[in-house]
Amino acid sequence: MDEQDLIARLLDGDESAFKTVVDTYKKMVYNTVLAFVQNVGDAEDITQDVFIKVYENIGKFKQQSKLSTWIYRISITQATDFIRYKNRKKRGGFLVSLFGNNQELIHEPVDFIHPGILAENKERSVILFKAINQLPENQKTAFLLQKTQDCSQQKISEIMQLSEGAVESLLTRAKSNLKKQLTNYYSSL
Repeated sequence: MDEQDLIARLLDGDESAFKTVVDTYKKMVYNTVLAFVQNVGDAEDITQDVFIKVYENIGKFKQQSKLSTWIYRISITQATDFIRYKNRKKRGGFLVSLFGNNQELIHEPVDFIHPGILAENKERSVILFKAINQLPENQKTAFLLQKTQDCSQQKISEIMQLSEGAVESLLTRAKSNLKKQLTNYYSSL
């Protein structure tokens, strides 16, 4: 079945077409979301939300791009919206004290380990993901799509709806910013 037939069946409410979409794109969506939120449970929940959005909004899909590109956009939007919500919630008074009465640290922040990272590289990956999380949102998105999803600059430009030159610039700035952060980190050891 080609993409046009699949979309037509989705528009008709065909449940087997929706199952085909989920089976085809669930790994892509999960890995994309996981790279952003860095929590397995949250990534699983957001992945479900992405497919609910696809199902509910297939009528709004203009078919000016591939279905996979549209699903990438929804995935990134859901993941970044989740991060914004989580950060707002932290700032909005939902802070749980990290320190007890004697000012000793009660909760250590959880380090994220991506499942695709080899055991011997886990410590470095934690440091890298902390640095990636400091990047501006567009740089982070372009960098993660390229490095965790192996997307070409052309594919990233379609997903982010930017020119290839803008994507190239984002990637260059992301790499430069990461280099500065990591150099500062390792020089302070």
